[in-house]
Amino acid sequence: MTDPVRTSRDGHVLEVTLDRPKANAVDLATSRVMGETFRAFRDDPELRVAILTAAGEKFFCPGWDLKAAAGGDAVDGDYGPGGFGGLQELPRLNKPVIAAVNGIACGGGLEIALSCDIILAAEHATFALPEIRSGTIADAASIKLPKRIPYHIAMELLLTGRWMDAAEAHRWGLVNEILPAGRLMDRARKLARLIASGPPLVMAAIKEVVRDAEDAKFQDALNRITRRQLATVDRLYGSEDMLEGFRAFAEKRDPVWKGR
Repeated sequence: MTDPVRTSRDGHVLEVTLDRPKANAVDLATSRVMGETFRAFRDDPELRVAILTAAGEKFFCPGWDLKAAAGGDAVDGDYGPGGFGGLQELPRLNKPVIAAVNGIACGGGLEIALSCDIILAAEHATFALPEIRSGTIADAASIKLPKRIPYHIAMELLLTGRWMDAAEAHRWGLVNEILPAGRLMDRARKLARLIASGPPLVMAAIKEVVRDAEDAKFQDALNRITRRQLATVDRLYGSEDMLEGFRAFAEKRDPVWKGR
């Protein structure tokens, strides 16, 4: 049996490929591997951006492995660091993650994609939250989806379990771009390299600020930034990189980021 999660590195970019034939469903063991993979990505100072995709052309991820559940995997079992899929509950993940959705993303698979910062989709990709048809709730999606797309569209998807194609997902802002399947990873890699060329301390601060401010009042969130109460902001404001950005602008040259 092959490893359910494959990784490769290219400079500051990590590629993570979910590979569990036939459909890339996630069981407890796979979720733990994904969590360990993204925790290692978070803690590696040389890595700045991750791309998450899946093997094959039909499925990105259908979510929870129901066959594994029938065989004894508990729904409330140990998903590992980061919770289901390794991303949505991983603390201090202050690095960008790009989802390259290469096929069906439904249930927990859509929730994993929603945990990423940018979503690229192949033209044939489809999305759904079919949990209601099985008499259960799409828990993380019920929290996240109404904040990502218009409320009424999100509620329709949650309450009916219907499918959404890539074009509609793009129209509602669920995905950033739609690409031919053969160009999906090329675009993801190009975007990852562009982001990785930027200042890593600023990217970390952006992610923490956005996450911290999600349910905060504007002034409270702004005060936490200006008073340097967020760890990433405090590190940025006292960093060599911040001075380098100012100097590079004044000297009309490209900055050289060191991440310190």
